[in-house]
Amino acid sequence: MTTPSAPAAHAAGTLRRFDGFAAADFDVFAIPGLEARMSALIDRVRPKLTLLGERLAPALSAMCGEEMFPHVAKHARRTVHPPNDTWVAFSANKRGYKALPHFQIGLFESHLFIQFAVIYEAPDKAAFARRALASLADIARAIPDHYVWSGDHTVAQSTPHGEMKNDGGLARLFERLASVKAAEVLCGIEIRRGDERLRDGEALIGLAEQTFETLLPLYRMARSAGSAV
Repeated sequence: MTTPSAPAAHAAGTLRRFDGFAAADFDVFAIPGLEARMSALIDRVRPKLTLLGERLAPALSAMCGEEMFPHVAKHARRTVHPPNDTWVAFSANKRGYKALPHFQIGLFESHLFIQFAVIYEAPDKAAFARRALASLADIARAIPDHYVWSGDHTVAQSTPHGEMKNDGGLARLFERLASVKAAEVLCGIEIRRGDERLRDGEALIGLAEQTFETLLPLYRMARSAGSAV
């Protein structure tokens, strides 16, 4: 018996429905202590991220033209400090994502993020940065002003694209990516906790797909930079 394709499975109603995020999902990050917070993450948030991985991977694979695999954060290396955020990442490698350009959807206590990321472990990030700097005007035009940029995946702070493109911040971000070993680049959208959009899981999946499509040129630029090195 053959396994149905993603569209066929959806038509047959076999894909599990995603019910969205509630306030209690974000409240997990206020729980003190590593063991208690991880227990709540595993019980409450991780199943939702796993489902998002199952639902979004087929669409991302079609967009990217290569199979994209979901990776739910395990936070396995933590021994003392509890995580301040969690996520599911999507990359073209079944075994991991940190060394590759990837997409993410996840939560801090304050908001949900949907983004493209190149983090410090990516060996080809300098090549990507040089290409981005050469195409800075195109990037500035292509990214919507309400999208945000960050240079550190571990913090919740970010800067709107509308500001970055006008004050030279975008160039500085990619210049740092090219020259600093610990530098990172992340771009996407944030939805504050309490936003009604978080409660409609199916609509949220659609928004994630739209966001990933908007960010696809950055992903392709990063992937091609890696293959050219």
